[in-house]
Amino acid sequence: MNYVYLLIEFLDELVFGVGETAWPLIRDDLNLSYTQIGLLLSLPGIIAAFVEPFIGILGDVWRRRLLILGGGVFFTLSLALTSASNSFAILLLSLIIFFPSSGAYVSLSQANLMDSDESRHEQNMARWTFAGSLGVVAGPLLLGLFVHLGLGWRGTYALLASLSALSMIVAFRFLPADKKNTPFPSFSEVFDGFKAAFNALKRREVWRWLLLLEFADLMLDILFSFLALYFVDVVRVNETQAGIAVTVWLVMGLITDFLFIPYIDKQKDAIQFLRRTAFLNGIAFIAFMLVPGFIPKIALVILVNLFNTGWYPILQGRLYSSLPGQSASLMAIGAVTTPLAKSLPLLIGILADRFGLGNAMWILLLGPIALLIGLPRKT
Repeated sequence: MNYVYLLIEFLDELVFGVGETAWPLIRDDLNLSYTQIGLLLSLPGIIAAFVEPFIGILGDVWRRRLLILGGGVFFTLSLALTSASNSFAILLLSLIIFFPSSGAYVSLSQANLMDSDESRHEQNMARWTFAGSLGVVAGPLLLGLFVHLGLGWRGTYALLASLSALSMIVAFRFLPADKKNTPFPSFSEVFDGFKAAFNALKRREVWRWLLLLEFADLMLDILFSFLALYFVDVVRVNETQAGIAVTVWLVMGLITDFLFIPYIDKQKDAIQFLRRTAFLNGIAFIAFMLVPGFIPKIALVILVNLFNTGWYPILQGRLYSSLPGQSASLMAIGAVTTPLAKSLPLLIGILADRFGLGNAMWILLLGPIALLIGLPRKT
């Protein structure tokens, strides 16, 4: 049964892998500026931060299966709209639809996976992360194939919409039935759900894992979002070489995420593991930014990727463990920090237009610094 959730995560990251690799193509096709790219990476997530809390609360107090399937419908429609986008405005609209629908389809699936065994949050998150890494690696390969065939990024998104529709059929067949078949909750029931969710924010541990997750993402998805553009515009390589850099990053992530699955079972002190890798990641990133040349930067980006292994499954697993019985409400709680986190790509885009992308990307160093400062000293 858990493989259904991993399939949904694979699809979500397949979309992500295609999208992040396609930015140079999309930028040239739609004539986008860095600020517009930053807006596309930020505004949909900020808007979703005001929608997803209601989805998360309903996922705890109402029919989660129905919400997942409904999210899948809009997830598919947003991919079809992206394929048809011929302007910045339409592309922005498609992403605004995509983000909350991904919250319902993917985040609630993750909550179901976490509820399937509450004693193995970090281990199941490691498997979830590997499924996502497999999708991210497959994304650029799929895009490259479609570009080679002359179908471009639009054709790739059309295929993704078709695959999403197929995943919905699988989900409809295999998702477990809701434990409670209740009518739509009243306002007071939803309010009580929000009250219970935000009461959790009174706990220091919840804030710790929320903030560390967002800062850690600077060295995960946000770095990946700008990686192809960095190699094209700063390192001054062609798009093929930039694709090689992205592929190296993705393949390295796939290998380390796979090896991390058995490793987390043997790891006795995950916090010390995070602290050591945060220090090494920071050193590797500084070297990556300073050392010139395509080959040296490829070698150093491998180290940056190696030293962020395990960050997401450990931090997300700890956050779930700090919220027993409120797995879906995590979407509401996480919305508190989402606007700040989603504004960072926009900030990088604005600074890149003003000072150059090479200077703007130094902001990413806040990721390992935050882990070194914020991780608990005692475990």
